[in-house]
Amino acid sequence: MQAQNPKSPKEQKEAKKLGRDRLERVIDMMRGIEAHTVDPFLLNVDEIIRIVQEYFPSWDQPEELNLDSEAIHHLASVIKLQSEWVKQRSTSLYTDPFLLEEKIILKDKQEMVQLFLKAWHPIVEQEQITLHAMADAMRYWNALVPIRERWEQTAVTEVATGVASRGELVDQNVLRDEAFSAELDRFWTELKEKAEKESKEGKLLYMDWVGAETYEQTVHRAYITSFLVTYGYATLEVIPLEEEIYILPLEEPAVKLNMQAVSVPVTLTFESWQKWKRGESS
Repeated sequence: MQAQNPKSPKEQKEAKKLGRDRLERVIDMMRGIEAHTVDPFLLNVDEIIRIVQEYFPSWDQPEELNLDSEAIHHLASVIKLQSEWVKQRSTSLYTDPFLLEEKIILKDKQEMVQLFLKAWHPIVEQEQITLHAMADAMRYWNALVPIRERWEQTAVTEVATGVASRGELVDQNVLRDEAFSAELDRFWTELKEKAEKESKEGKLLYMDWVGAETYEQTVHRAYITSFLVTYGYATLEVIPLEEEIYILPLEEPAVKLNMQAVSVPVTLTFESWQKWKRGESS
């Protein structure tokens, strides 16, 4: 029998260094498992125990023995985590996805349908017409009176068309009894005569001109006056500081060429007409 050659000091030193490196890597991995960053079942416990047993006889220094004891300590912690993991999955009805897939594949179609019906809880309800509702609808429509009897036709009296005379339109207040142009000429003549008679400057206060016995007559005179000014038969003189408006008749209708027309709004309310009647304003 040939005696086994003992390792040289150099080989023993290299072997111890290799053992420390392996233990340190194992300890780092187990720290990751304890920090829940690594799956605890990725660690092969038997392999770790084998490594510890292999290098334990070589340790003779305190730091080497501490490293060995630290590895055993972390290994115990990992085994505890594995135990807790198994306990949690077994009590929370956890089912492995692959195991579940295998169970579904092994089920036949009829059994799957029955399982689906047991687990199905519909949240949407669909209503559809029934034979009873259909019969009610038919009875309702059959009892309805025909449309021609429900909707009576409106009797329309046929009226013959014709032509209305001017007198009839005047009687119905559609037209006045004189032409608009004739009324406009009459107003123009009246304005010139009144301005010449009552004013040395040939102008009248607007309210003194349009003012009449009634408010309706006043509004009508203001309406005609607006056409006198628009068509160039008269003009307005506005004095803003005194808030007075005068009307001046023209001897001949003014032809406004290349002149921009200016609108002058004049307020004629029932209150202002009453004040004019009382002589409070002019």
